[in-house]
Amino acid sequence: MKKIVLAFGTRPEATKMAPVYSALQAQPGLTPLILSTGQQRQQLDGALAAFGLTPDADLNVMTERQTLADLTGKIVPQAGKKLRELGADMVLVHGDTSTTFCVALSAFYEGIPVGHVEAGLRSGNMQEPFPEEANRRLTGVLSSLDFSPTNGAADNLRREGKAETGLFVTGQTAVDAVRMVAGRAALRAEWQARRDAGQKLVTITMHRRENLPVMPELAQALADVARAHPELHFVYPVHLNPAVREAVQPALGNLTNVELTDPLDYQDMAPLMAASELLATDSGGLQEEGAALGVPVAVLRNVTERPEGLVAGVLKLAGNDGAQVRRTLLELLGSPETLARMRASRNPYGDGHAGERVAQAVAWHFGLAERPANWGG
Repeated sequence: MKKIVLAFGTRPEATKMAPVYSALQAQPGLTPLILSTGQQRQQLDGALAAFGLTPDADLNVMTERQTLADLTGKIVPQAGKKLRELGADMVLVHGDTSTTFCVALSAFYEGIPVGHVEAGLRSGNMQEPFPEEANRRLTGVLSSLDFSPTNGAADNLRREGKAETGLFVTGQTAVDAVRMVAGRAALRAEWQARRDAGQKLVTITMHRRENLPVMPELAQALADVARAHPELHFVYPVHLNPAVREAVQPALGNLTNVELTDPLDYQDMAPLMAASELLATDSGGLQEEGAALGVPVAVLRNVTERPEGLVAGVLKLAGNDGAQVRRTLLELLGSPETLARMRASRNPYGDGHAGERVAQAVAWHFGLAERPANWGG
């Protein structure tokens, strides 16, 4: 049996790797194991619980307000040691977090092949998102197998010289995950009561490092939008980063139709997104999850590495200038016709079988299965 270690440390990584873990379990000849870095302790544990996953090893590296350099200095040596202890035949990392790059580097040092799930996303700007754009590019240099969610992402890797033999277009595993959980989890009773009374929901997330310098301005813009739409209820699960909380609390903390909550477990977040009129977010994964659920997404960033959603029409770039964000959100919420068109847009990110394609490709690498056909989306 080949031991395949799935390494992750944040909630989005866990949710997007859960379908891969399940598919690997069903693939003859492969044994999946989980290495957690604990990069986002509380959010990560909730995501693991939502999918019934338990780490086989946990580095528990996170401390409050630590720097990226500190985090890197912890993960690289500790991950290498754990990969040796687990007897890894391959390591799968996801996306673009510090965990992704650091574990990939550790595996490279140990001579263990790396598979990169959600490979090939590019914004073209090393500062937006920071440090994610660098993490995913650097991981791509180290990976032997690349699992791209879309043809566009795969084309990015081809332009960078990646070998076709190790390149697979799988669709986005986030589509597998969000459909799985949203279909079985119920909306919280208090939010369902608001909907039953005719009040629509808007979900907000905002936490990216490059937005921190302008986050008070963005929070004020969101406050202005909430005041302009008292008939809407805005739910904002606030990241645990103290800098984020300090930036958004003054503008949003006292509005009656804005609900600031702690980060939500995925079984609460998925049905909340599905029930929302609009998602306003600087997250990467929520762009895909919104598209998969047919929910319009306003992206609080200047660029996105997920351009397929812009082409399809389900995403709209709002930028990170307060005035522009205010204007864009007011335009969207003031136009039911525009939101209806966005809801009707085609989902360009997957068909719900990405995890199965990843598992089959890993088995193919070890001579245990045929090469999977690329997703044709």
